[in-house]
Amino acid sequence: MDTPLREEPAVTLTRDDGVLIVRLNRPSQRNAVNEALAKGVSAAMDELDSDPALRVGVITGVGAGFCSGMDLKAFLTGEKPGTERGFAGIVYKPPQKPIIAAIEGFAVAGGLEVAMSCDLIVAARGAKLGVPEVKRGLVAAAGGLMRMPKRIPHQIAMYLAITGELISAERAYEVGMITELCEPGQAFERALALARLVASNAPLAVQASKAIVRDALNFDEEGGWKMQDRVGLPALQTEDAQEGARAFAERRAPVWKGR
Repeated sequence: MDTPLREEPAVTLTRDDGVLIVRLNRPSQRNAVNEALAKGVSAAMDELDSDPALRVGVITGVGAGFCSGMDLKAFLTGEKPGTERGFAGIVYKPPQKPIIAAIEGFAVAGGLEVAMSCDLIVAARGAKLGVPEVKRGLVAAAGGLMRMPKRIPHQIAMYLAITGELISAERAYEVGMITELCEPGQAFERALALARLVASNAPLAVQASKAIVRDALNFDEEGGWKMQDRVGLPALQTEDAQEGARAFAERRAPVWKGR
C-alpha cells in the first residue's frame, strides 16, 4: 500500500513495502530545481540510506514531466540548487541503495543529469531527453557530461553535449541511455515494478553489487578485482548469505534480515 509519509513544499515522500517513492512536486515550474527541492531530495536520499526498512527508491516528477533542470529564476535570487550531495541533492553523492528514475514528458538539462545519477531509468515513449545548456551559454556540470560517455556511444554523447539538441526516449533506449521504454502514463508503475523486483533480493548483496557495477569503469582489471573482493566478499559472511543457501535447499522463499 502506497501510504503518505510526509509532505514538503517541493518534494513528497511515500513508502510502499520497502520502496521509498520520491516525487518532485513543482509542476507549475516544470519541477525545476530550487533550494527547497534540492534539500527535499537530499533528505530523502539520507532517509533511504539510513532506514533498514527501505530497500530501494523511485524518483519521479509530478505533472507533465520529470524535471527541467535548475530553476534559473530562483538561482538569480541567490537560492542554492544543491546540497552536500550535489545538484538537486543527488548527482554528486547518490544513495548507496538502488534508485530508479521514472520519466514522463521530459528530463532535460539538470533533469536528465538527475535521472542519470540513478541506477535504472524508465521512460515513456515520446519523452524528450537532453542537455541543452550550451544553447544558454552554460555547461552541463551536474555529472551528465561525465556519465554519458560511460553509458552510451561516444559520438552520441558528444552530439548531445555540443549541439544541445534533444532526443526521444525511443532513441535513448536504442543507444542504452535508459533501461526500459514504456507507454505514456506508465513510467511510474513500471519503475515501481522494477523497484519491487530489486527489493525482493538480499539487501546487502544488492548494495554491494550496485557499488561494484558503478565503480567498475574507474579501475583497470587488477584494480577491479581488488575492489570487487573488498566490496563483494564480505557479503559471503552475512546471515543473509546463509539464509539464501538454506532457502534454496529447502525450496522456499528466503527471508532477508539485512545482516
